[in-house]
Amino acid sequence: MVKPGGTTNGDVQTPTNAPDSPREQESPPPEGIQGDLEMELMGLANALYNLGTTVVNDLTKEKDKPGGGKQVGMRVNDVIGHLAHLDDMSHHVPTRIPMQVLEEIDNSRNPMNLTRERVERAATENQFMNGKIQAILSYKNYLDEALAQSFPELAPYLNDSTQQDPLMQHPPGNPPT
Repeated sequence: MVKPGGTTNGDVQTPTNAPDSPREQESPPPEGIQGDLEMELMGLANALYNLGTTVVNDLTKEKDKPGGGKQVGMRVNDVIGHLAHLDDMSHHVPTRIPMQVLEEIDNSRNPMNLTRERVERAATENQFMNGKIQAILSYKNYLDEALAQSFPELAPYLNDSTQQDPLMQHPPGNPPT
């Protein structure tokens, strides 16, 4: 019988991928700093969950019962400890995340929208710049033709009028000499 959480072989259930995770639930974290960060983030999520359940449990208890506040304080200290450890680890991570992406997440918006907007803007600016380059090259070709007609002795020194973008003369990795 197949269950929603995976497949079963006898009494053993095989986990499937989590719906929001590209890797299996039971797979080990990556090695190195990324794995350490992932484990610390999971520890923080667990500490926050424990803090939330402790607060809810304390709210349902009698207020005049002694020792109720110590549990919440311990849970808060646990969360602070995880946050401090994450802050220490952040100095060793070479990946930088733009603040705008973090602001989008904080404002409950999808950061992919910001990425899409930036890609669209870059494509628009690229098309605009290509139009400018083509206009300048066209003007240059007209100028070369006019100079060659008016001053035939300069013709050998002018670029070929069929020549296009000067950047295309030298493919990447082969700079002009």
